Amino acid sequence: MSSLRLKTVLRTATALTLAVSFALPASAQQIDRGLAGSYLAARVASFNNDFRAAADYYTRALVRDRSNPLLMENAILAFIGLSDFQAATPIARQMVEISENSQIAQLVLVAADLREKKYAEVLDSLEGGEESVGPLVDGLVRAWANLALGDMDSAVEAFDAAAADTGLKAFGLYHKALAYGVAGNFEASDEIFSGREAGPLRLTRRGVIAHAQVLSQLGRNEAALELMEKAFTRDLDPELAAIRDRLEAGETLPFTVIRSADDGLAEVFLSVAGALKGETTDSYTLLYSRASEHLRPDDNTEALLLSAELLDQMEQYELATRTYDRVKQDDPAFHAAEMGRAEALRRSGKVEAATEVLRQLAKSRPEILGVHIALGDILRGQEAWAASEAAYDKAIALFESDLETHWVVYYARGITRERLKTWDAAESDFRKALELRPNQPQVLNYLGYSYVEMGENLDEALDMIERAVAERPDSGHITDSLGWVLYRLGRYEEAVGHMERATELLPVDPIVNDHLGDVYWAVGRQLEARFQWKRALSFDPEEEDAARIRRKLELGLDAVLAEEGAEPLAVANDEG
Repeated sequence: MSSLRLKTVLRTATALTLAVSFALPASAQQIDRGLAGSYLAARVASFNNDFRAAADYYTRALVRDRSNPLLMENAILAFIGLSDFQAATPIARQMVEISENSQIAQLVLVAADLREKKYAEVLDSLEGGEESVGPLVDGLVRAWANLALGDMDSAVEAFDAAAADTGLKAFGLYHKALAYGVAGNFEASDEIFSGREAGPLRLTRRGVIAHAQVLSQLGRNEAALELMEKAFTRDLDPELAAIRDRLEAGETLPFTVIRSADDGLAEVFLSVAGALKGETTDSYTLLYSRASEHLRPDDNTEALLLSAELLDQMEQYELATRTYDRVKQDDPAFHAAEMGRAEALRRSGKVEAATEVLRQLAKSRPEILGVHIALGDILRGQEAWAASEAAYDKAIALFESDLETHWVVYYARGITRERLKTWDAAESDFRKALELRPNQPQVLNYLGYSYVEMGENLDEALDMIERAVAERPDSGHITDSLGWVLYRLGRYEEAVGHMERATELLPVDPIVNDHLGDVYWAVGRQLEARFQWKRALSFDPEEEDAARIRRKLELGLDAVLAEEGAEPLAVANDEG
């Protein structure tokens, strides 16, 4: 992925999508004034990734100006975002007919022809330069199309040609290994996967599964198990756990990652989408994952999950949930789709619906660790502490042994228990989290700050929070904790700098500003203290906190502490 060639491909993709999404004013001048309303509305919709509205507005505009390339390309993007290749294809054909060189239009036409199994026509177009999506896609499509026509020799030649480009080598070899698997030549497939042909491949999860299936076909289940043990943690999801169990039982796994040349063609677009993810805009990556869906519509779960994830990131929550819904209930990844759907619902503000999805999933898939963790997290976000604790209890009960990654579950349950005021149980969880990951800053800060608030173990609390600050020096909340523990220890002058730094990092946080006011008061800077308390009030603190701040503004901190029965600041200073 770091080669010059792939970087060039990614830069080109980014430039293309920026050009489409943010058309230059000169391009806009091509639009007839009568189209201004639809065009501008379409641009706004495109900017917001609202594919449904964009498709509608661009279609209206095209009725008035059927040959405008800017309108056509944006309309194609919108329809592909909706996974509507039937609507996108005629627009792409029209765009090519007017001799517009559009990579997006060519992608749609190649996908449409491959869906109709027009392999020879696609090969002819590629040879003539009439249909080109880019060197990587062209090369791999050429290889798989030859395999679809039964010409394995030409397919291997095309895979080798793709792999000859240093930047694209891994793609060419990976797809060649898959093609050998489809052809039943598992020895040749394993030679590539194992790195004996041209060096080791860095495999994705999907590639590891494919290699495990190849090894099993060769009667090497032990090697397949060793491969999986190296690649994955011991907390396996249902799909991986099922593969492991079958291998341990001595079963021969079928080669199903790619079952045919058509699946291989879909895999081309999925591979490119995976490479583009995070390197270019989500909307451009979505073109490739949608194309993969289009070419393998029946059981292309990985493409569906990627498309849904991209839509979620683009805040197209309805489309994301509809895409997650397409994963079948008997699919091993169904739980992942449901968890993704719940997250999309939560992010769209439908928290109750999201919670219900996870509740039902926890009932139907009680053996899946991540489901209970996700349910605990969403319930904790709603401050449903008891229900959240129960969900985390079920998750922890599924731990076969303690792993470092489990710290976060103990930490989360510790928070719920602290809020439930079962401190001993909460402290035990925090200690367990630190046992698994000793310098985890969030846990150090939470436990240390809790000790400070209770007035217990202050020296240990200071040590914990100092360690947390060393790990996260730019965290305002952790820096606030350090200033606050120094204040509670009576080391007021030392606290000032840390509290001022905390307010720089979190300038509109009411608690941090309130704390700085207390520290200023403690060192005799009463005017500045009152200023900070007033700032804290302006940032909407909780009513209980706001009432205490108003009392401090009225009487001063010393009087409020006296009312509360706390030790006077002057005494603490004298002792310091």
